[in-house]
Amino acid sequence: MEKRLRSVLKAISWRVIATLTTILLAFLFTGNWTISASIGIVEAIVKIGVYYLHERLWNLTNFGRV
Repeated sequence: MEKRLRSVLKAISWRVIATLTTILLAFLFTGNWTISASIGIVEAIVKIGVYYLHERLWNLTNFGRV
């Protein structure tokens, strides 16, 4: 079993990688680092919120639970 700290660090490292990927892709489309960084920051905040809502909705169902 994985320790909680490992899970937290994996989640953080994944969020950093995903956001940097978004920033890079946005830069390839816009050619502007300021706009790209803004997109990346907004994307990270929105996706954290969407993930939280996703988890809460799944908590409302017993599907897959024993």
